[in-house]
Amino acid sequence: MISLLGEYDCKLDPKGRLMLPNGLKKQLENLIHEGFVINRDTHEKCLVLYPQPEWDKISKQLSKLNRFIKKNALFIRRFNNGATPVQLDGSGRLLVPKVLGVSAELDKDVKVLGNGERIEIWSKSNYEAMMANDELDFSALAEEVMGDINPTDNE
Repeated sequence: MISLLGEYDCKLDPKGRLMLPNGLKKQLENLIHEGFVINRDTHEKCLVLYPQPEWDKISKQLSKLNRFIKKNALFIRRFNNGATPVQLDGSGRLLVPKVLGVSAELDKDVKVLGNGERIEIWSKSNYEAMMANDELDFSALAEEVMGDINPTDNE
């Protein structure tokens, strides 16, 4: 199981390439050779970089949906729209597809976050706005989402 962690300030170069932070490369050292899939996030204005094995798990889940049900077909189409296989180049950079970068409003300054089994790529300004969102009561959200989980259940 992958459990990526870390928050990194990064830069996109003029060609739209992003140097994957060393902290994430170390956490992914056994998977980097398999490549990644980059796509839009389903909820936020950011991009998600999935190590190929994690993308394969999601694809397997999607394949269980009945495409003859219209909402399933629509979800699969929208979820996969923009998904692009990417590899790190010899310098450890990945090319962010232009259409995805525009969708996430990426500019030169980006935040790269290890978030469990995936990596999020945010424009620095969108990330700061999301983190400063005063409408979100994180304490109440934590209680609602995690309050019923017994911490000893996973032992």
